[in-house]
Amino acid sequence: MKGRKKIPIQIYLEPEQDKVLGLLSEVKGKSKASIIRSCISQYIERLPLEDDPALKIMNLGESDERNIAESHDDYLISFEK
Repeated sequence: MKGRKKIPIQIYLEPEQDKVLGLLSEVKGKSKASIIRSCISQYIERLPLEDDPALKIMNLGESDERNIAESHDDYLISFEK
C-alpha cells in the first residue's frame, strides 16, 4: 500500500486508547497515524478467509470480457467507486 495517496479520515478514540497510542508513538518514534494504519493492516491480514472482501466479488457472474486476468486491478477498483 506504500506509494499510494493516503485518504484522510477522522475517528474518535476513547481517552485510554489515545493515552496508549501516545505512549506507543513516543516509544517507537512513529506518528499516531502510522501506528493506527499498521493496526488496521494487521487486523485486515488476520480476517478469516470468508470475511475477505475480495472473495465477495468473485464469481458474481459470467462475463464476455477476455482480459480479466490482465486487467483484474482495474475491475477491482471499479467495485470501490
